[in-house]
Amino acid sequence: MVERETVVVARGVGRLAVFRYDLARTGLRVRLAAPHEYDRVARLSVDAYGHDYDLPDDYRASLADVASRAREHEVWVAEDLATGDLLGTVATPRAGGHISELGRDGELDFRLLAVDPAARRRGIGVLLTEHVITLARQRGLDRVVMNSGPTMLGAHALYQRLGFVRLTERETRVVHGGTLFAFGLDTAPSSVAG
Repeated sequence: MVERETVVVARGVGRLAVFRYDLARTGLRVRLAAPHEYDRVARLSVDAYGHDYDLPDDYRASLADVASRAREHEVWVAEDLATGDLLGTVATPRAGGHISELGRDGELDFRLLAVDPAARRRGIGVLLTEHVITLARQRGLDRVVMNSGPTMLGAHALYQRLGFVRLTERETRVVHGGTLFAFGLDTAPSSVAG
């Protein structure tokens, strides 16, 4: 992350926040999704997860319900600056909250990291995960945590490459017949893999 510009503006029910990361390298910016983009974010999420996994109807509906998620939490998007296309998304809690049962005091938990299948291998998943880590540091939190389905091997590899470790003692939640994996990363600067 070479450049970072943060803009926060009050905007009715929400706020605008934009983070720019090494624009020469990525050509992307990470920002909060706008309400008029929720349908696009829903399609992106369903397409990304559906590309790799069979989605139960209730999970597909949860992925598509971006408006509800954005009312309670923060829905971030990675935008291609040249085209305006939304290439990825991730959800985090608002400051002081949690987005899942996994999150504890002093931790930032995140969910639903998704990258458009046509935009994979561009570092978008890494960029969004690094964004979550940056948010945790800005909020003075000690750890980033998340759950991942047992069949999501590509996601597991990404998290482990970034320095996340399994938190097997916290793997108690069963969804659709499988125990969710828990991953965590301490947010001290030396703990993040380069």
